[in-house]
Parts: sequence; C-alpha cells; structure tokens
Amino acid sequence: QVQFVEGGGGLVQPGGSLRLSCTASRTIFSTFPMGWYRQAQGKQRELVAIMSLGGSTDYADSVNGRFTISRDNAKNTMYLQLDSLKPEDTAVYYCNHKLGILPWGQGTQVTVSS
Repeated sequence: QVQFVEGGGGLVQPGGSLRLSCTASRTIFSTFPMGWYRQAQGKQRELVAIMSLGGSTDYADSVNGRFTISRDNAKNTMYLQLDSLKPEDTAVYYCNHKLGILPWGQGTQVTVSS
C-alpha cells in the first residue's frame, strides 16, 4: 500500500503564502490522477485541486486563482502552492488519488490568522 507524507504547513498571516509538499512511498504521481484535499475543523473533507496524468489542472471555486498544484515525478512529490491565503483556508491538507481511494496520510495543518 502507498503511504503519503504531507508537509509544509504552518501558521501564516492573511495574504501570506505557503508551499505544501506530498511525498509518496512509491511511484504514483505518474500513474494516477491526484488531488489535494482539505478538512477544516467540524467540516467534511473537500477536494480543492486535481492534476490529471497529462498535467491538466482543475480547482475548486474557493481556491481558483490562488492555489497552484504541481508535481515532480522524478522526486515522487506533488506540491500545492497557496497564495493570498484567507482565514477560511485554515484546515488540514491531504494528498490522495482524485477519488480519495488510497490510504490517507497524516496531513499538514495550515492556519491562517493574524
């Protein structure tokens, strides 16, 4: 089974930026369409960005124009660049298959607060 390790989260002020990373225990980002999810406290997990095998991307309306998904197949790592952060972006962020069908990692906490 694949294991994901997410990192790069932290505390940032509104308007700030973070770069999240997701490393997999085996080659996967060139095999499946992948996505970034987030789960805010008391809310359901939501899909915020996806990348197809061909490299096309799509974003939830709430993050479109502010977040950018990318991957480095050689490093077996996927990234999520978070810009113009808002308090409502506060959540634990996870990576997974775009359908969420693989084992979940521990996620990385992003807190946007002044």
